[in-house]
Parts: sequence; C-alpha cells; structure tokens
Amino acid sequence: MNIWEQQARNRRNTVLLVVLFIALVAAVGYAADWYFGTGDIPVLTLLAFVFATGQALVGYFAGDKIALSLSQARAVTGQSLKEQQLINVTEEMAIAAGIPMPKLYVIPDPDLNAFATGRSPRHASIAVTQGLLNTLSRDELQAVVAHEVGHIRNYDIRLMTLVAILLGTILVLADMLRRALFWGVGARRRRSEGNAVLLLLWLVVSILAPLAAYLIAMAVSRQREYYADATSAELTRNPEALIRALQKIAAAIQPTTAIPQSLAHMCIEDPRGRPINERSGFWSDLFATHPPIHKRIEALRRMAYLQAS
Repeated sequence: MNIWEQQARNRRNTVLLVVLFIALVAAVGYAADWYFGTGDIPVLTLLAFVFATGQALVGYFAGDKIALSLSQARAVTGQSLKEQQLINVTEEMAIAAGIPMPKLYVIPDPDLNAFATGRSPRHASIAVTQGLLNTLSRDELQAVVAHEVGHIRNYDIRLMTLVAILLGTILVLADMLRRALFWGVGARRRRSEGNAVLLLLWLVVSILAPLAAYLIAMAVSRQREYYADATSAELTRNPEALIRALQKIAAAIQPTTAIPQSLAHMCIEDPRGRPINERSGFWSDLFATHPPIHKRIEALRRMAYLQAS
C-alpha cells in the first residue's frame, strides 16, 4: 500500500468512525425515548444526535489540544540545546516528508515516549517526553520524530485523535447509563418489557460498546506502528537509528505517568509498558496497544539487511 492509498483509507475510516459513533449514540437516545415514552417527538434521540455530533466536532477541531492538555505538554521554546536539536531534526523530517513544520511540545516525564496528534499535516503537533529528549542521541531522536512525522503524513493522527475522544465519550455514556440503572431512574414507568429492553441497552452500551471502541483503538494503533516505522526508515535512510531508539524505549521500565492510558494508542509505545504488548497470540493481538517491539525491530533489521542479534 502506497502513501496515497494509506491516506485515502484513513480518510474513509475517519468518516466511517464518526458515522458509527453518531448512530450508536442516537440509537441509545431512541431506546430511551421508547422506554420513557416521550411522545410523538423523539426528544432524547434528537438530543443524543446533537450531543454525538458535537463531540465528533470537538474531537476533530480540538482533539489535539485535549490530548496535549491531558499529557501536561508545554510548547517547545528552544531555550535548551536539546530543544534546539528537536526543532532542527523536526524541520529536516518535515522537509523530507513534504509537510508543514509541526508544532512541538515536551511532556514533563522522565520515561521515554512520544506521540503525534492533530487533524491534518497543517494542524499537527508532536509531543516528546523530557526523558526521551534527554536520553536519545541526535540520530535516534531524528528517527523517533520521523516515525511521528509518518503518522502525520499518512493522516493517522486524525483517526487516532478522534478514536481517543470518541472512546472517552462512549465510556462516559456507559457510566451514565450504569448510574441511571442502579439508582432507579424512571422507576415509575418501568414495565416488564421495558426492563428487558433497558437491560439489553445496558449490556450493549455498558459492556459491548466500550469494548468495541477499545478494540478499534488497539487495532488502529497496532496496524499503523509498522507503517510509521517504515516511514522513519524511508525518511532518515537509517533504520538502525530507530532500532537503537526502540531498544532504549523498551529498556526504560518505569511507566509514562504523564500520558493517560486513553492516549496509549497514539504513543510510540504503551505508556504503562504492559507485558501483553510483548506477547504473541490471540489475546495479545486483541488487547495489545502496540505490536511487540522485538517484532518491530526485526522488521527494521530486514529493511537494513542486518542479521538478528
């Protein structure tokens, strides 16, 4: 798959994601209208549709700001030599990729991690942790930045940012429904058939919908990490630099506490460093946020025609 096919697929997937999200929330509103008997005008359905559309718009236009705020990221000023180096390598990789210069941020965390966010290459940001900035050499930092530039160029950032915002919204809705059930909202109108429908709705929204959204987020991340690694090798012509960077990231055992787990699928590596990400098999393929680093390194070694160590 070439770059243009990747971009077209990501645009299609973004539209599909938004449509499915709005349909899911509107369906919840429709079921609530039926249960509470709101009359001829589907008030709750309309409110749910407006809410879902609003959240999708917030995710599209402000999702990057929310992600950066949740990570406590601060704008790069270039006052230190390391920050000047970050600006320099990002300019080089942006030119190589043919995209505008992304905005740069530093996350105050000693662990090694990074992510890109935004809705398009013209509205993109890259955030790296202070630990990554302090630990990596220039070539290694350039390789990591090139990886994130790959996410930007391929429009992964739009899809992954929307997934983060909409996943959070679905989790909030599920929690609201659970509270409504347990505290007995609408007790006066309950009927035996109504209870059955509401129970089904609880199962779908409280369990299946968040789980499905989570699995989508995981699949989105795993699939695109290999593409971004390949883009890094393409832009830097130095896959060995990304190999060394990934090895250092894997060796850092402390979690990236400044980055919430809801943004894990956007990062170059899982912020919590969960063991499931380094395993293979059905459950790892289902729930891991990232492909195993050793497999990513193996793929990069093949690109560089290096023997496995």
